Amino acid sequence: MPEKVSTEWWRSAAIYQVYPRSFADGNGDGVGDLAGIRAHLGYLHDLGVNAIWFSPWYPSPMADAGYDVADYRDIDPAFGTLAEAEHLIAEAHALGIGIIVDIVPNHCSDAHPWFREALTAGPGSAARELFWFRAGRGEHGELPPNDWTSIFGGPAWTRVPDGEWYLHLFAPEQPDLNWENSKVREEFESILRFWFDRGVDGVRIDSAALVVKDPTLADFDPDNPPVPHPYTDRDELHEVYRSWRVIADSYSDKRALIGEIWLPDTDRFAQYLRPDELHAAFNFDFLACPWDAGALRRCVDATLAAHAPVGAPATWVLSNHDVTRHVTRYGRADTSFEHPARQHQHGVPTDLALGARRARAAALLTLALPGSVYVYEGEELGLWEVEDIPGELRQDPIFRRTGGADPGRDGCRVPLPWSGDAPPFGFSPAGASAAPWLPQPASWAGYTAEAQATDPDSMLSLYRSALRRRSAEAHLGDGPMAWLPAADDVLAFSRGDDFACVVNLSGEVVDLPPHREVILASGPLHNGRLPSDTAAWLRLASQAQAA
Repeated sequence: MPEKVSTEWWRSAAIYQVYPRSFADGNGDGVGDLAGIRAHLGYLHDLGVNAIWFSPWYPSPMADAGYDVADYRDIDPAFGTLAEAEHLIAEAHALGIGIIVDIVPNHCSDAHPWFREALTAGPGSAARELFWFRAGRGEHGELPPNDWTSIFGGPAWTRVPDGEWYLHLFAPEQPDLNWENSKVREEFESILRFWFDRGVDGVRIDSAALVVKDPTLADFDPDNPPVPHPYTDRDELHEVYRSWRVIADSYSDKRALIGEIWLPDTDRFAQYLRPDELHAAFNFDFLACPWDAGALRRCVDATLAAHAPVGAPATWVLSNHDVTRHVTRYGRADTSFEHPARQHQHGVPTDLALGARRARAAALLTLALPGSVYVYEGEELGLWEVEDIPGELRQDPIFRRTGGADPGRDGCRVPLPWSGDAPPFGFSPAGASAAPWLPQPASWAGYTAEAQATDPDSMLSLYRSALRRRSAEAHLGDGPMAWLPAADDVLAFSRGDDFACVVNLSGEVVDLPPHREVILASGPLHNGRLPSDTAAWLRLASQAQAA
């Protein structure tokens, strides 16, 4: 990996998220695969990222796009083979790119051998103790064991033919594992070693705060949850991640643990980042923050304040495989994001030109902030949420379980456009017999990687320039920052003595602070002044004084 991030690389890295089904299709079956990813490693190297995070690539019935794992030590045949994955890891390392894989510890697939055995073994068996099987309530056990509901909608319990019920906080095809059982803990410690031994540089832990449950499975009111919560952020969970940290630290070259943790309490969030637990966690507060200078500044301050006491690096992310793409969000009157609000925001009028302009500015903002940054595939192309996917083609279980009330997440998972002027836009090889697994909009013709590569004003060119410059700037990545004096609705901060980032979120053109060079701007300046919804990186004329 590049020298700048070769040791504690996660503190400063630019990490690119690959959603394997949608990145590139090498064999023409309409589904992305490892062959397609390997063919485009040069693209990611030229983009300037330091690591790639892969959403699950394991064998899976794909009830939830691979987050229902049937085998944690292999590759789904739709994507390729374990040998191909090992080649990919080696090829990426040769380019100085690290590899992060997704680990899903809260639940597995109902096709996992453990769960199949549990179904046949029956009540009271050791196999069922690996999950949360319970008798039902009511006169004949016809009611679920408690009142928990699924995060995907509907009940969190499914009854099996012998009358018992099993817990699934997500889809019925994703039975929750029982982390009170030592066999579950030992299994996942073995899975970590399996992938670390194959050269993986880090793991992203899915639903990291949900893993441990209250063993009494008590009822609760989600509008007035008890403390502690029965299945979120329980204190016992920290013991799990301390054991994982011991494993990560046992390797001579550093391996990182990165948590997907959605918590409103920043103090509780920071506990997962203590020196003997996780190395980093996703900053969802920043992702969900509206395009508003005051809100963004408060979010940055709160993020840095939460991380400082535990010495962990902050992370910055604008989009991922679970949220509406930010070009779309930033083009709406309400620029914030909340999962429950997705069904109400879907189809709301969007000014894509405005959203793209703000997305360009947001890219320079995130890449200049202290810590590491995540780029979701297609973000660097300026892709927007595809909202007109026909219902019969949607595959997200959220769409099905809510009867179509919630459109789900398919709109941010549409396969990437690489080249050409019509679908499949080079996603699949020429002459492929199968269409991409989700339809691409014809309007993406001008947004292919090929079309943007030679356009100096494209989103791709901006990302390439910014990532290259970020790697070259000594003070970018991990380290201190200081706010600079700025007008209302303008964010300005310095990194080191001579670098500044200025973002104009006002409706007016504003003056830039004294500087000797504009290093990079997200859009054209107006007579040396910064237009609305535009960001600039500056070489300062003299040492900046903090506000």
